[in-house]
Amino acid sequence: MATLIGYPTTEEYSGYVAPYIQLAQAEDLIEGLTASYSYIAGLMQGLSEEQLLHRYAEGKWSIKELLVHMLDAERIFSYRALRFARQDKSALPGFDENAYVAPSRADNRDINSILAEYTAVRTATIELFKSFDEEALSQKGTGSGLELSVRAIGYTILGHEIHHLKVIRERYLD
Repeated sequence: MATLIGYPTTEEYSGYVAPYIQLAQAEDLIEGLTASYSYIAGLMQGLSEEQLLHRYAEGKWSIKELLVHMLDAERIFSYRALRFARQDKSALPGFDENAYVAPSRADNRDINSILAEYTAVRTATIELFKSFDEEALSQKGTGSGLELSVRAIGYTILGHEIHHLKVIRERYLD
């Protein structure tokens, strides 16, 4: 039987990740990541190309760009989780998500290609977190100037996605 990865304590995180973690109210991280993936993949498959390229204001990202941003962030957060779980105490730098958007060329990609990448990234994230025991989940490290646990990183991934899903619903699909 798989080990439940429960919600992190407030001692496991701080700073900019707190609102994301607070959005991720799943009792088990793996179940939350799986449910979120299924919902978002289904939602994206149901959108037209016009909807996927829509920007609700000048200078804002399209839905395709938002989805690729979520993938970029998940990869970076998962990498941090791996490093911290392996007890690497090197402080890891932040990243400028805005600088990643244009080079991603997300708007030029077919949604099926982006969703295939999403499937691969999410599968890798889930398997990585399933491999962690309690000791690994409680390891802490520093990323973007914040100390946080591996468990908190997992909930940050989920909460970050929930945050952007809320933005998509409220500003793109209303």
